[in-house]
Amino acid sequence: MTTTPSATSGIADDSAELLPIATGARTRAALRTLIRPDRGRAVLGLGVLVGATAVGLLVQPLLGRIVDIVADGRPADALTLPVVLLLVVAVVQGVTTTLGLTQVARLGETVLARLREQFIERALQLPADRLERAGAGDLTARVTGDVARVAEAVRSALPEMARSVLAIVLTLGAMALLDIRFLLAALLAVPVQALTARWYVRRAVTVYADQRVANGAQQQQLLETIGGAVTVRGHRLEEQHTEKSAARSRRAVELTMRSVHLVLGFYARLHIAEYIGLAAVLVTGFFLVRDGSVSIGTATAAALYFHSLFGPVNAALVLLDDAQSAAAGLARLVGVTDLKESAVRLPHQRTPSAAAVTVDAVSHAYGPGRTVLHEVSLTLRAGEHVALVGTSGAGKSTLARLVAGVQQPTGGTVSVAAKGEAGPSVVLVTQEVHVFTGTLAEDLRLARPDATDADLRTALANVHALEWAEALPEGLATVVGEGGHRLDPARAQQLALARLVLADPPVAVLDEATAEAGSAGAQTLERSAEAALAGRTALVVAHRLTQAVAADRIVVLEAGRVVEGGTHDELRTADGPYATLWHAWSGSRAAPHL
Repeated sequence: MTTTPSATSGIADDSAELLPIATGARTRAALRTLIRPDRGRAVLGLGVLVGATAVGLLVQPLLGRIVDIVADGRPADALTLPVVLLLVVAVVQGVTTTLGLTQVARLGETVLARLREQFIERALQLPADRLERAGAGDLTARVTGDVARVAEAVRSALPEMARSVLAIVLTLGAMALLDIRFLLAALLAVPVQALTARWYVRRAVTVYADQRVANGAQQQQLLETIGGAVTVRGHRLEEQHTEKSAARSRRAVELTMRSVHLVLGFYARLHIAEYIGLAAVLVTGFFLVRDGSVSIGTATAAALYFHSLFGPVNAALVLLDDAQSAAAGLARLVGVTDLKESAVRLPHQRTPSAAAVTVDAVSHAYGPGRTVLHEVSLTLRAGEHVALVGTSGAGKSTLARLVAGVQQPTGGTVSVAAKGEAGPSVVLVTQEVHVFTGTLAEDLRLARPDATDADLRTALANVHALEWAEALPEGLATVVGEGGHRLDPARAQQLALARLVLADPPVAVLDEATAEAGSAGAQTLERSAEAALAGRTALVVAHRLTQAVAADRIVVLEAGRVVEGGTHDELRTADGPYATLWHAWSGSRAAPHL
């Protein structure tokens, strides 16, 4: 059977070993690496936005020109040219801004897609025990909430931030061209804005990082409470789990309210900076006009320039909110994508050997004091079918997962003989089969994307599933999985066995792959498994001893150690653990789960 965390584990999982979070430096380096393949698009988008912003800066001087024309009492037709130019500026700026933002948006979506692919790739390669230590909630929160935060920032904050920063820099440059004293007056607002940004960032990084962790812990608790509801009720743990969920929810709410108060204080300080800057520019304009240094129109243009900075400056600073939240989420994603290859590499060594699989002194522990395998050694010869039997908790599923490569042993090695095939060397089929949403053909092609319909039918026929597959409403085109045609456990298992046939690995591992079938479907499913394993080296965790009888060799595990090995006839007549299991099973057909 597949090892799963107990329903009561939520009571004492505060020590869960969360997946890593990347440092700020590492996150920035990873971001540069993600952008590097699209440098051309980044330069193009930035260049177009610079042009659009520069064209937009002509609005204030043109308005100032109109003010001067009116102040000088010139004829009304003198306004024609500046008004026409304003229209031209609006059209050109609109077109170029659209083009620039489009390029930036495409860049952002491309980088986001690349990040998602890397995250999923690494997440799928993580050893099962590593995920169990972290808890499903941590990974779920990253793949949902953190990805959503980063995606939101890419789609809205990134383009707006780019445009705002360009507008600020170019506008300040334009104010300096009018008169350097206007720029100096405007810069009086900068210290307040800088202190505000520093005050905010120093607090926001911690708040948002803690908020994401709290949300992950809350989600983990809910998953464990709901997933283990039957056990929770059976042990009368409702109050403990409810209090645990409430405590984590309170923590999440507390951090959310801290972020709200942080944002309110942030806005209040920005308004003070705006007042200081605009007052300084207006006073400077008053004295310069009085002294004849500039015209009324020039002073007007300077005031309008500073006023136009309200939007970009506030947007840039306000976007720090989104940026900090997205940065916290990005660091959590990069923490997974940046895991060292050794931390996610499958433990197999592919070596030329007469044996198909060699397990050499393998031990495995799920944590201190939780050792489940003790220096197990096992050899599977090419084409040999070996059945693993033993009572529940003997370590059968753990050994199966180590041989399949989905977990790493804490000691010893697992070696798979190199065969030179392009596909996987080992495929694992468990009793927990997931039927992916899509057509039956698409589900099957997960194992071999280039398979033809004829290949799919051959694989289904091999596992005795073609008849019911073709009887579906639309045959191979029938939508299965969530929201589609429901497949019962036996048919879902046959689908998994058909995938095994399509993948065509030299070694197959079946971890109680027929356990979900009722007694009526057991024989059919066992025939399907036998057909799928034909011509392969196989390790079978036997749920029913009929599977052990059909195996070439039987290995008996007890408390994580190999205690017996041999053929069915040899072990049945010996006075050992297998003989006890066999007599109990064959005598009553109601033996304990094996």
